[in-house]
Amino acid sequence: MSTLIVIGLSAVVVAIRDGEAVVLTVRPHDPLTGEASTLAGLPFGPFDPDGHRTFELALRAFVTEQTRFDLGYVEQLYTFGDKGRDAPLADVGAGAARVISVGYLALTPVPVDTSAPDTAWSSWSRFFPWEDWRQGRPILIDEAIAPALRNWASAGRGDEGERRLDRARTLFALDGALWNEERVLERYELLYEAGLAPEAARDRDRAWGLPAPEPQALSPAFGEPMISDHRRILATGLGRLRGKLKYRPVVFELTAPTFTLSELQRTVEAVAGVKLHKQNFRRVLDRTGLVEGLGRYDVETGGRPAELFRFCREQLQNRSTLGLSLPLIRDGS
Repeated sequence: MSTLIVIGLSAVVVAIRDGEAVVLTVRPHDPLTGEASTLAGLPFGPFDPDGHRTFELALRAFVTEQTRFDLGYVEQLYTFGDKGRDAPLADVGAGAARVISVGYLALTPVPVDTSAPDTAWSSWSRFFPWEDWRQGRPILIDEAIAPALRNWASAGRGDEGERRLDRARTLFALDGALWNEERVLERYELLYEAGLAPEAARDRDRAWGLPAPEPQALSPAFGEPMISDHRRILATGLGRLRGKLKYRPVVFELTAPTFTLSELQRTVEAVAGVKLHKQNFRRVLDRTGLVEGLGRYDVETGGRPAELFRFCREQLQNRSTLGLSLPLIRDGS
């Protein structure tokens, strides 16, 4: 007997609001009870091979239908197919035994408030609080995450315990290791494997065909769970975006047509989750030629008027790769 395969499409829609990176979330409704999910998720829906010409067109259509928001910049992220971590079956195809999820990353300069019910712009820190290092090393890593991971590592048999501890040190910058902001997915996967992501127990039961309600957060330090495998997809999107900052000018997909250099720096910091050295960041901008001063000033900053700049999109015609290095402020941790 063959297994029915359904293709689901998920969207990580990113914007900047009040200096914070936010993502568009939805709370899907149970088709039987009509009640909204207790957990947030990403906009998602099924691909109809008869009704949709391409994945991207299908994605744009159902995101607009669910959230009343029109997507701009879009790129494909990854294909997710782990058994037991698929979207709720009733939402993507009645009777489906296996769901393959294709994730997309979308960027927008304006997080327009939608009037769609159970739709919101949510800060990434709700789901990954350990990823925000803009105010220095998060206390929650040493107070909650590190002890839990060390306990998990000590339960490993033989060399497995040391391998677990090495991964925890590398990914969460323990014992003097440096923080790598791009490894978002690996950090979430480590917490998932260690049973510290509440989705893990739910997914294990569902993989065995057992009923499993949506979980609650173990503690604020471990972030809010999401429906299905959406926190994994969101982690993939955040890591991809952080990496692309360094070789493609994607940050300008999150900015207004004109901006101050301080606004641009805060946008990069919100995405990367790290604090940047102001003077060195501006030297990076000068070397790349990505921005051009307009000779006009923003007089609404509340202090000294700051010059407005624009993104020199024409630079993309001359160079195949063009991004921003991140001159971090190191605190020695």
